[in-house]
Amino acid sequence: MATVTRSYIGQLHDRLTITLDKKDYLPSFERSVKDYGRKANIPGFRKGMVPTGLIKKMVGPSLFTDEVLKTVDRELIGWLQQEKVEIFAQPLPLEADFNQLDCHNPLDYTFHFEIGCKPALKLPDLAKTPITRYVVTVTDEMIDNELTRLQNRYGNMKDQEAVDSEENVINVQFTEVDANGQAVEGGATKDNSLLVSYFSSAARTKWMGKKVGDAITFSLGEAFEEKEREWLRGDLGFEKSDAAADANLFSIAITKVGLLEKRALNEEFFEQLYPGKEVKTLEQFREKIKEEIQAHWGAQATNQIHDQLFHQLVDHTPIDLPEAFLKKWLQTQGENPKTAEQANEEYPKFAQQLKWTLITEKIVADNGIQVDPQEIRQFAKQQLFSYMGGTAMAEEQPWVNDYAEKMMKDRKYVEDAFHRIQTQKMFEWATTQLKPTDKAITAEAFTSMVETPQHDHH
Repeated sequence: MATVTRSYIGQLHDRLTITLDKKDYLPSFERSVKDYGRKANIPGFRKGMVPTGLIKKMVGPSLFTDEVLKTVDRELIGWLQQEKVEIFAQPLPLEADFNQLDCHNPLDYTFHFEIGCKPALKLPDLAKTPITRYVVTVTDEMIDNELTRLQNRYGNMKDQEAVDSEENVINVQFTEVDANGQAVEGGATKDNSLLVSYFSSAARTKWMGKKVGDAITFSLGEAFEEKEREWLRGDLGFEKSDAAADANLFSIAITKVGLLEKRALNEEFFEQLYPGKEVKTLEQFREKIKEEIQAHWGAQATNQIHDQLFHQLVDHTPIDLPEAFLKKWLQTQGENPKTAEQANEEYPKFAQQLKWTLITEKIVADNGIQVDPQEIRQFAKQQLFSYMGGTAMAEEQPWVNDYAEKMMKDRKYVEDAFHRIQTQKMFEWATTQLKPTDKAITAEAFTSMVETPQHDHH
């Protein structure tokens, strides 16, 4: 009868020794030989009448090895389940001499494995965890800017004969040229639509009075202020950070001149944007805009709370890991085995991700957080709508349901969606346990803070 013994190697790192009696695997080996003989088509023998001795001579060693290793695997898994030992990854086999396996001389065999055990966790009290909820101050300037953006978005474009204002919109064609004004072979070309106010103050003056067909040659550095140049570099095919591109010359030709007539601030406009909300006055309209801005920054603040929560849990939950085992396991991953040096280099980031996984698993298990298949279908539908620009449409249309069902058959997609929904639910639950301290902050300061590189996580 097979036996499994456990011995200590290091912290959460044990050796399992599995000893097989030949009676543990021999019956299944004999059965596999007979099964093979019944199915084999060998010239000179009727099907099912091949002598057992010939079968053993032909495929005996491989069948024997398969049955021994299957028996080892069965005993190993059974022991782990019976003892309720939670381990990382899979047991790592220690060097074994498979030449000892001889189907003509069955013996008792011993195999050794290393396992890395999962630690017990005690999470910090979330109610006592120091968390700050940043409350972005919504200013009149922010409301004014959003109001202007909405007026422009819903305004009307009126064609004009010539440029006469910094508020003119000009459709232009960029053509990269040399010092003689000749087009550069293979140079950058691009059509674009720009407000005259996007140009530098010196360049704006030169556009006044220009008509369709007129062109002016500028370098990017001459034509635009620094704040505009980065995105223009990218738009023209250069690296956004390539300041050297600012010296390149471009002939910028007008193809159309227009003037955006802003939407009038009246009840018709208010009702269009906020149907049924009884927005009658400019003051009420501005208040609605303020609410939306606050909601936007509130969502951003919630995401930032999640980030703080991640750091608090990872940094302040004591977690022991079987480091030696995990580094050895890392060496076995991927198509090409890693060196010990490569595993050592990867380990710190891997260990942090592993800690977060353990914390997440505990929160999910302790609080019965589940993901229903219908939630994954709904996730797929919402993702589809976002791909289509957030267009609102009936979710129960046949083609929408067909798309969701198709994605439900994609195993990788379902696993990814499951993880994302579960993580979101976990954060939502954890957030209800917190008692954050509110702190006012400007939008600029908040943006700068969240753009600071943080740990990799959800």
